[in-house]
Amino acid sequence: MADERCGRAGITLNKNAIPFDPEKPSVTSGIRVGTAATTTQGMGVAEMGQIASLIARAIRDGEDQDKADAIRAEVNALTAKFPVYPAPSL
Repeated sequence: MADERCGRAGITLNKNAIPFDPEKPSVTSGIRVGTAATTTQGMGVAEMGQIASLIARAIRDGEDQDKADAIRAEVNALTAKFPVYPAPSL
């Protein structure tokens, strides 16, 4: 559920199994939040706090499409500041 709500808000998470989970191994009940991509793009401590807030809001409010769309707009604004492939300097 958390990964689906975050997905609607434009946040990609990894689904993972959790130790001692009573579900079958094919069912992933946990999520993993990786930071490698964000730090590679140049994000730091301030952005990590913003990302944590966006994830929390998406999990809490992500069923509401209007709220998910508003979060997605914030995600897009943040990631636009830190492009994956920055323009080469000439």
